Amino acid sequence: MSGPGVVAPGPGAGRRVWRRLRARPSAVASAAVLALLVLLALAAPLLAHLAGQDPNAYHDGLVDSARGGVPTGSFGGISADHWLGVEPGTGRDLFTRLLYGARISLLVALGATAVQVLLGVAAGLLAALGNRYLGQFIGRVTDVMIALPMLVLAIALTAVVPPDFPRPLLLIVVIGLLDWGAVARMVRAQTLALNGLDFVEAARLSGNGRLRIARRELLPSLAAPVITLAAIKVPTNMVVEASLSFLGVGVKPPTPSWGQMLSSAQTWFRADPTYVLLPAGLLFVTVLAFTVLGDGVRTALDPREGSRLRVGTDKERRA
Repeated sequence: MSGPGVVAPGPGAGRRVWRRLRARPSAVASAAVLALLVLLALAAPLLAHLAGQDPNAYHDGLVDSARGGVPTGSFGGISADHWLGVEPGTGRDLFTRLLYGARISLLVALGATAVQVLLGVAAGLLAALGNRYLGQFIGRVTDVMIALPMLVLAIALTAVVPPDFPRPLLLIVVIGLLDWGAVARMVRAQTLALNGLDFVEAARLSGNGRLRIARRELLPSLAAPVITLAAIKVPTNMVVEASLSFLGVGVKPPTPSWGQMLSSAQTWFRADPTYVLLPAGLLFVTVLAFTVLGDGVRTALDPREGSRLRVGTDKERRA
């Protein structure tokens, strides 16, 4: 038995979800785009080796110092060696920097989402299953975390950390610690709704403790809303990472990230908007793909979607 918006665990549940997800072409296309992006990001060292380029190597011979660092050659320095041209001012290869920037953006977004989910699920379960005072305390802390201006605090925290600290790890920790409140609130609400259902009561009457009930009964039923919320958190965290890097408190040059590349390219926007449009376009497409896929996952995990699909199929057959 399951509550509203929860897929009941059991045999065939995975196949039902996959069938519903495949019925949404936009979600399938988004998954394909993200799979290609992840593949390119993972293959960045190999592609950089094949192209014979180091993404952090400074090439002053590829820019015209007399003209303020404008790339030499046609179309921003595009050539057989530099497939998308070079960055103005530094002469660094733009293609490999975009690939390595994808690695940073995806690593931070996925890592921060994992931290948010772990903290949020733990806090939500403790608030729902603990005693009244513990639940009230965690509830007030959750309210405070949701109300805090996360981006402002992230800027303050990342700015005071020594510059030699690994920036991707710092961004994962800071973003994850500052934005788990929404996950905790959702998990607490879902747990309280599930607590009165028959399968939880049966497990409790059988002598199972709270930890065993949470692990064996509640967590499988919480998987659907948690996965849905995590799919929404990933693009949000990607935008936060890009914003922090754009403001100079995230990833530091020469390490490439899309936000840092946008910050460097704003000087050249009037001369050639390509340097802004490439990282901005990749960021937009990635965030859009994650958002559309998250919406598709939400629909596929909704048990009411199955009945809607069956009704639609029956109508088509009668027609």
